[in-house]
Amino acid sequence: MCHLHRCGPFFYPTHMRHYLILPLLLLIQPPILTATARRLSHHIVVRDGGIIRGDTTRRQIALVFTASAWADGAEPVMQALKAAKVKGNFFVTGEFVSRYPSVVRRLVKGHHYVGSHSWGHLLYAAWDRRDSTFVSRDSMIRDLDRSYTALGKLGVRRRKCPYFIPPYEHYNATVAAWAREVGLQIINYTPGTRSNADYTTPDMSNYASSECLVRNIMDYEGKYGLNGFLLMIHMGTHPDRKDKLYLCLPEIISRLQAKGYRFVTVDRLIEK
Repeated sequence: MCHLHRCGPFFYPTHMRHYLILPLLLLIQPPILTATARRLSHHIVVRDGGIIRGDTTRRQIALVFTASAWADGAEPVMQALKAAKVKGNFFVTGEFVSRYPSVVRRLVKGHHYVGSHSWGHLLYAAWDRRDSTFVSRDSMIRDLDRSYTALGKLGVRRRKCPYFIPPYEHYNATVAAWAREVGLQIINYTPGTRSNADYTTPDMSNYASSECLVRNIMDYEGKYGLNGFLLMIHMGTHPDRKDKLYLCLPEIISRLQAKGYRFVTVDRLIEK
């Protein structure tokens, strides 16, 4: 379906009920990312130690793209960003780095933000019990180390790119704390628009067409605004999905720019 859920006397995305705009992130988590933490905005949104929305006081959006097995959207995405003079944020798995190193090199050369989406695309936590962790600290850190080692060979510097999106866009407070212990910070897409459902195929019960997703984005913007949004689109999807949301990127960028939004990298979105 293509709608927002009703919660009480007004429309409110049901999955946003647990997210709080925090006056100071450092009050709830140790400042492991010392150099970065000093610059974090006071108006970000955090869930379970992961940043899910940037500065809510600024009319800025970060376009975030995750990629693993497929790269069919790489060329149209890069062309759309170049035409709009916009920088994107790309988070890739080990499989993607191994199969498409030339794409990663082009992203780095284009001065886009490039970070990890893990090496082996591990599922960190149970879907139905978020506090049930599936990985050990050592296995998670080894996986991330391997990812950043591979990215380093393609020009990505770990210290400059400490933000990463967890595999499956799913995590809990435990793994977020482990990441901070090694100088990394989990971020994730901002919920509400369902743009991340662009991976769905017509045989799935939760299938959402690109037309529906674009409409969701604009409807959400009209009701709540998109300040600080991490707006997620997959850079490649299963061949069974012929309707690719990334092909709507020029329209999405143009319509939101017309409403006064600027598209920025995640570090600029999150930090002061």
